[in-house]
Amino acid sequence: MKKLLLAATLVAASATSALAQNNVVKVNILSPLVKTGSFFYEHKLSDNSSLQLGALFTSWKVDGNNTKVSGFALTPEYRFYLSERSTAPEGFYVGPFLRYQNLTLKDTYEEYSYDANGNPRTTTQTDEASLNTFGGGVVVGRQWIFKERFALDLFLGPSYNGGSITMKSSSSGTDSFDPGPFDGFGIRAGVTFGLAF
Repeated sequence: MKKLLLAATLVAASATSALAQNNVVKVNILSPLVKTGSFFYEHKLSDNSSLQLGALFTSWKVDGNNTKVSGFALTPEYRFYLSERSTAPEGFYVGPFLRYQNLTLKDTYEEYSYDANGNPRTTTQTDEASLNTFGGGVVVGRQWIFKERFALDLFLGPSYNGGSITMKSSSSGTDSFDPGPFDGFGIRAGVTFGLAF
């Protein structure tokens, strides 16, 4: 009976070990620097490929705390692993990706004027716009799996996003809004840490 129990334990342990590297959940540890949460789920397709879905949530202020950016982005990515000594999801890879962003930009500023008696007055004005972009790019990276449970992933590559801005409200009467780094060419980079299972 003890031998049968030991054999069953070994089979279960080896099955767990075999499945340990089929999925990885990760978080970008650089994201909090820009008040953003960036999370990823990667699923192994074959020994040299995987699919990854990234989700980004953000809410932060720019331009001296006058402009607030909030919203989300979704990033599906196909990864082709190049390492001959290891199988996906470990090793060097090339990852073409797409990205959809939905962001709200809100600009709050003070407007100075005079009333009918010539007294100065200050009013707070707000312009709000919605930015929707679609784009993509390609990253190159390296992922390590430690002790069949912990993942460290480094990646870097060019990206492009294009889209439109829709004004929701404009107290200034203008219909333009600078999307900043969220529209046009850019760099996608990250350092993620997570768990493989």
